[in-house]
Amino acid sequence: MAENKKGELSERKKRILKAIVDAHIVDGEPVGSKYIMQDEHLNCSSATIRNEMAELEALGYLEQPHTSSGRVPSELGYRFYVDSLIESYAMTTSEITEINKLLKSKMNELDQILMAASKVAGNLTNYTSFVMKPKASQVKIKRFDVIYVDRHSLLLIMISDGGAVVTKRLSLEINVSEMTAGDLASALNEKISGLTANEITLPIIVEIENLMGDKSQIVTPIIKIIYESMNELDGGDLKVSGMDRLLQYPEYSNKDQLRELLGALEKKEDILDLVSDSDSDGVNVVIGSESSVRVMNNSALVFKPVVRDGKTLGAIGIIGPRRMDYAKVVATIEGLAGNVESLLNEGSDLIEDKE
Repeated sequence: MAENKKGELSERKKRILKAIVDAHIVDGEPVGSKYIMQDEHLNCSSATIRNEMAELEALGYLEQPHTSSGRVPSELGYRFYVDSLIESYAMTTSEITEINKLLKSKMNELDQILMAASKVAGNLTNYTSFVMKPKASQVKIKRFDVIYVDRHSLLLIMISDGGAVVTKRLSLEINVSEMTAGDLASALNEKISGLTANEITLPIIVEIENLMGDKSQIVTPIIKIIYESMNELDGGDLKVSGMDRLLQYPEYSNKDQLRELLGALEKKEDILDLVSDSDSDGVNVVIGSESSVRVMNNSALVFKPVVRDGKTLGAIGIIGPRRMDYAKVVATIEGLAGNVESLLNEGSDLIEDKE
């Protein structure tokens, strides 16, 4: 039998599937047996190749879009290709130079660095690129400061574990003093510093009220503001560059489908959830219906989180047709994300020139 008991493909089937995926990525057309015969490593007849292609189709790795003999990869075929058949992409000197420009940049803000990396990704791959700040469902306030403004106003300063600073002015009906501000800061830091919003429970709020004594009535409005601020920090953001690049691929010639995809990108929420829910720090490849975003069925998403000190600060990615050049995209995203992390960690080595 061509396949073993585990259902693995024979080496010949793997080579044929890889040849079909590689060819389809280039021109988007169905691939026939005559093209496959050009592979010098396949020492078999056209009839054998046709039989193998038919078996690959029966196994779900190929599809026959028309009555012609040509086949195209299925979603399963692309997944097997990405997981088992893809070859390392050797970046050119110019591509490496373009990626390494990030390390020489004067930028010191995360947003600027991520946006610059995203645009480089789009330029090098010729696909639509995106950058995002993931939803931080575990956002925590690591320190609270409370500043006395006047007897009816306090300034609440919150510093998140990611370094974000949120400042809110509180207008109060009761009289407060500098001592009230100090007591409140101490109570907040003692009881809720380092907790997520879900961990700030009613018993903890009652404990803060007890610590505040006769000023306990200010605790409820302050906790409300803290919740709102944590939700603001938790929201995530998605910025897309080069959406017009989608138009050059025939997969997006259907205006209704393209409109739906653009709507999902503009809405942001579904894509944010998809990327934020990833538990892998490596390059993630999401193909077609593997995505929870319905309109991504004809597309693929490749992204890599940017991590510092074990915390995900953002992600850089590419959106394109299922037949995207995965080898080049993965290498580009890997190189760019690595350099962004180097910048954030203050100067790691450049990615190596593989030429």
